[in-house]
Amino acid sequence: MNTIKTFIINNKAISWVLGFQLFRLILLPFMGLMPQDAYYYLYGQNLSLSYFDHPGMIGYLLRIFSEVFGQSVFIVKFTDFFITSLTILSFYKLASYFLSKQKLQRAFVLLASTIFISILSFNSTPDVPLLLFWTLSLICLYKAIFEDKKLFWILGGIAMGLAFNSKYTALLLQIGLILFVLFSKKQRKLLLSPWLYVSLLISVAVTFPVWYWNYQNDFASFAFQSSSRTSSISEFKFSSSYFFGAIGHQLFLLLPVLFLIFITFTYKYIKRALLKFRLPSSKTLFLLAFFIPTFVGFFSLTPIYWVKLNWMMPSYITGIILAGMFISKKLLKIQLIISIIFHVLFCIQILFYVAPIKSDDTWVGWKELAIETEKLQEKYPNTFVFSDDNYKTSACLNFFMDDKVYAQNIIGLPALHFDYLGDDLSTLKGKNAIFIDSDKRFKTADKLGEVNPLLDAYFKNVTELEPIIIQINKNQSRKFWVFYCTDYQPKK
Repeated sequence: MNTIKTFIINNKAISWVLGFQLFRLILLPFMGLMPQDAYYYLYGQNLSLSYFDHPGMIGYLLRIFSEVFGQSVFIVKFTDFFITSLTILSFYKLASYFLSKQKLQRAFVLLASTIFISILSFNSTPDVPLLLFWTLSLICLYKAIFEDKKLFWILGGIAMGLAFNSKYTALLLQIGLILFVLFSKKQRKLLLSPWLYVSLLISVAVTFPVWYWNYQNDFASFAFQSSSRTSSISEFKFSSSYFFGAIGHQLFLLLPVLFLIFITFTYKYIKRALLKFRLPSSKTLFLLAFFIPTFVGFFSLTPIYWVKLNWMMPSYITGIILAGMFISKKLLKIQLIISIIFHVLFCIQILFYVAPIKSDDTWVGWKELAIETEKLQEKYPNTFVFSDDNYKTSACLNFFMDDKVYAQNIIGLPALHFDYLGDDLSTLKGKNAIFIDSDKRFKTADKLGEVNPLLDAYFKNVTELEPIIIQINKNQSRKFWVFYCTDYQPKK
């Protein structure tokens, strides 16, 4: 123990990383349930080969941890923290193949200090397992390519498949691998090696559950993830808000120093390739192959499409290793200072909720809503509960309540994976219901004063009740409209 303690004290980089992770671990018990936590927990409680929005890896992990440790908000958060901690360790191993000791330590601290690692540690999303299996894939592919270890072609294929079973953007792993082999003069010989194709075939085989679920359900998930986005991109309408919004997101996730280093070395390598027809060394090209398609590819869409803040996250793994080659000690200190300020502010917000969040994407109020909803069910017995906001309110109430809570498919609207839970809505015919609707940006405690026409179409009578007002720190922070609906008549 003394040896380990001495090693940590003498190694400033590890001390910084452990400090950030300890900070995140201490905050875990104070984090409330996020809608994403509840929704992907619902995945795990309704096991399936895949799911409508995404593959099911995050749901499987939440199910495993809840089976072992029990159901609680803390265990949900701890799952994310634990998997992300494994990603950090895997990153260190991967970075050690490319960087000297000093640069490795800087890259290690760079990764641990980012906001995106904090987000992954606190919030259940498919990106949590994606980043782990992405990193493991690169470790395996490195050993297969640069150390000529055949076993790692197989392990790399498995890891790439598991990454895809986490999130569809993992397809960029196979694309990156192929691009690297094509552009690397030293490694182009791999095109004649059966091991490359064995690895790719294994990665496809591991993704079979996702493909089979889509086959069984008319490829609903693939269509959902591609059709609307393809049509939006094809319209080619320039939007400055999309572009500058993406820059703002990346500045926040990476913090300004790291983001600017990303932009600098991206420009440097692309300029050298296009103007001087010079490619970097084979190892650097390997890192770029798994950075450029994702980072530059998505960034190039930002003038015409709203690119979500987490889409570029996989590129950060090799991007931060590349940044470790360039960042100076002075810039690293600036990065750490900015990071500490952001994390202190984040801590204050978590503990004291000083800035109200006018959105359903918040960790406060859900448990209190469940308590008030159960009181309503006692007042109006034999009622079922449903909501209409894609998944957020329904998923959170499902987490905290014993009775099943339904989504907007009750009134004939698409409801993401709630449409695939196997519910027979005809069994609810003639029953009464309580409809909960969030007032995201509420200004008064007044009733809504109007009824959604769809409620009238599916229920005999609809009466608005007093809204549920959630108080946080003695302040009115959240508001939910409530409607009592009688005699449900599902449409055939």
